[in-house]
Parts: sequence; C-alpha cells; structure tokens
Amino acid sequence: MSKILFITIFTIAFCNLSENQINAQTDSTEFVKPRLFLITTIGGGEFVGTIISDDSKEVVIKTKDRGEVSIPKYQVKSMKELEEGQLNKDGDYVSDPLFATRYFITTNSFPLKKGDNYTSLNLFGPEFHFGVGEKFGIGVMTSWFGIPIIGTAKYSINLSETANVGIGALVGTGSWAVPDFFGALPFGTLTFGTSKSNINFSAGYGAISVGNGADGTALFSVAGAIGNGGKVSFVFDSFIVPINRSQSTYNPNTGNYTVSTYKAIFALIIPGVRLQTNDDKAFQIGFAGAYFDGDVVPLPVPMVTWFRRL
Repeated sequence: MSKILFITIFTIAFCNLSENQINAQTDSTEFVKPRLFLITTIGGGEFVGTIISDDSKEVVIKTKDRGEVSIPKYQVKSMKELEEGQLNKDGDYVSDPLFATRYFITTNSFPLKKGDNYTSLNLFGPEFHFGVGEKFGIGVMTSWFGIPIIGTAKYSINLSETANVGIGALVGTGSWAVPDFFGALPFGTLTFGTSKSNINFSAGYGAISVGNGADGTALFSVAGAIGNGGKVSFVFDSFIVPINRSQSTYNPNTGNYTVSTYKAIFALIIPGVRLQTNDDKAFQIGFAGAYFDGDVVPLPVPMVTWFRRL
C-alpha cells in the first residue's frame, strides 16, 4: 500500500514539475510585438521605428530602411505610438492618403499637411491644391478654357480622433470671357471617421452676380469614402440644390390661371471607385445621375479624375 502511495505521489510531483518547465519555456519564448513610434520633425520629416533611447538632448529611433537615426530633441515636433490600424499587412506605416480631402466635386474637413500639394485633372478642367499650414489649405480651379477661375480656401478644426470641422469659401470670376461675373460660396463641413473611411456633410450658400443682377441659393452635400488610400476604394459624392418652381393651375369656374410656387430638389449623385497604385497618384471614375422633381436621369459622360502629387 505504501509503495502504491509513493508511486502516486512521485507521479503527481513529476507531472507538476514537467508542467512548470513547459510553462516556463512557453513564457520565455512568448513573442512580444515591438512598439512602433512615428516621429515628426519641425521640417516635416517622418521617422517610423522603435525607440532606442530618449533623453533631454536627442531621440534615437531604429527605422526599417535607414537603421538607427539620431534626432536632436529641439527638432522633434511630435512623437506618437502607432496603432495596428495605421500599419499594413507587412507592418509598415501607412500615412494619411494625400487625396483624402477630395471626393468628386466636394471637399471634407480633413486638412492638407503643410507642404502636401497635388493636382486633380478631369474632363472639365484642372484643379491645384496646396497645404500652406497645418490646418489651412488653398487652391485654384478652372476649365480648360479658363472660364471661370475659382479660388478656394479651407481651415480645418479637429474635434476628436473621428470628428473634424471645416470652414471655407470658394470665390470665382468669369475671367476674360465674362469679366462682370462674380460668384462666392462660403461653406462648412462636418466629417466623421478617418481619412481612410469617412462620411461628410457640408452646407453653404452660393451667390452669383452678373452686372446689376444678383441671386443666391443654399447648397448641400453628403459624401463619403471607404478604404481610401488602398489600391481600390469606394467614393460617393452628391450635390443638392433646392430650387423654386412655378406651377399654373386653371380654374374653369373663373377662367383664370393661378400661379403657385413650391420647392423642388435638384441632386447630382455620383458613386464611383478610386484606384491608387502608390501614394503619389490615383485614378478615379464614377457615373453620375441627376434627380429633379421626381425624375432620375443618368448622365452619359463619366466623372473621371486623375490625381497627381506636385
């Protein structure tokens, strides 16, 4: 009996010892994912990697492509740890897409970084956009005939990680063809999401003046993007205008016509895709449909845009 008890105790002790050794080996070989940081310098440089040292004089970061880089502390503008959503499948940092501020015909609340400039060319004419400040951008757009010429400016305000507000204006002239034409469109935007996937609401008031006559109307838009910055992303845009309509009604009793006005909605709806092979260029195509007073008419000409970094 004592022999059986001894064997049982020995077996239990051996199993516990083996289990502890296995756990110890497992713990010692457990893979710990390195913490990656993005350091942005005052001059606009970006360094991604693991922090080797950080003191009052300099930060040493080990990068994937340039090895260890020493950055003087006074040159460091910001240093933040990257999350998994900011890394691709190879573990490389994916920066905010350059063309994320534009859809087809409208903009959103995301700012262009200082020094980030690009052009977008479409069938109607070119656009040029410039990041002149951390939250401020300007641009100019026209047709291939230089009619009209429109300047644009936008200031972006960050509310949270997934909410941004933009305030801006478009101001244009008929240039050489119609010099007495003037137009202005102050607008505001509210964007939810990130630069890669978002939904945007914008509203403004467009006013035009030709000679001694002037008119204006409110303008609205709902737009968005999914997978922006990837090789293939979905882009949606719209342009909504309320229009005053007149309707005549004949009264057989009096033999007179009664004219009444009502609000009708004109909307341009543009779904499409954006193809982007690298960070410096992209191609976008969409097919628009026009909605007016209950009727939907597809437009025969596609909305095609070429994006290029300047």
